[in-house]
Formats: sequence, C-alpha cells, structure tokens
Amino acid sequence: MKIWVDADACPTVIKEILFKAAERTGVLITLVANQPLQIPRSRHVKFIQVSAGFDVADNEIVKRVEAGDLVITSDIPLAAEVIEKKANALNPRGELYSVDNIRARLNMRDFMDTLRSSGIHTGGPSTLSQSDRQLFANNLDKLLTQNVPPR
Repeated sequence: MKIWVDADACPTVIKEILFKAAERTGVLITLVANQPLQIPRSRHVKFIQVSAGFDVADNEIVKRVEAGDLVITSDIPLAAEVIEKKANALNPRGELYSVDNIRARLNMRDFMDTLRSSGIHTGGPSTLSQSDRQLFANNLDKLLTQNVPPR
C-alpha cells in the first residue's frame, strides 16, 4: 500500500499525522501539489510538484494510484476516480469514501455547485475540529492495520 496526498488543500495538521504514520509503519507517502511544499527528511515521504492548472495534481494521482493504495483528498470527483481503480479514499475530516457512498457525495457536490452558480451563497466547510482530526487518525490507523504488515 502507498499513500497519495492531494496536498494543495490538505491541512497541515493532517499532513503531520500522515508523516508520523509513515515513520511508524514504513508506508511510502507521496504528496502531490502544484506549489512547493516543505516535507520532512524521510525515506518514507516524497513530493511531486506538478504544473499549475485545473486538476493537474488530481490527474497525476489518478495516473499513479494502484488498487489497494490510499488517497487523501477532499476532492469528491478525485475520490470517485480512485475508487474506480479499486483504491481507497479518505478525506481530511476522516470520512472514508466507498463504492457505497461516493455516488451520493457526487450528487450532493453537483447540487451545491448548481446552487452556487445560481447565486445562492452556500457557505464553506467548517473549521477542521479536534473530532475531525481524531476520526481521520482512527480511520487511517484502521486502514494501515488492515493493509500493512507490522514492522
């Protein structure tokens, strides 16, 4: 299992959880972004910088992800593509996307986009809470336990 991070919008606190998990488990984590990022010096953490542009980082992740890998993203269309490739997708708030729930998430996203484009203010996501961080860490640990042999 490899972990791919849609890093442009990933909160720093979530990246820190991932860096600790990489050191603890030896799993390779690759952050993909279109702007430079600082990452810890580790043989378990890599960074790929892609050119600027709409969905360039997402397309790079989809190109490289393999069945059984994990992608960290809040981008629902990216999560849907990852799931189609038999990989896992987890958002920074700890929600695990699956075959069972991704269609409903895509429909809700499209509905909200329609509202926004018609001029209705829908607000943005709430601030990442401590319970969101805990849920993320718990679901990450569960996936790592199920898919990575102990060191």
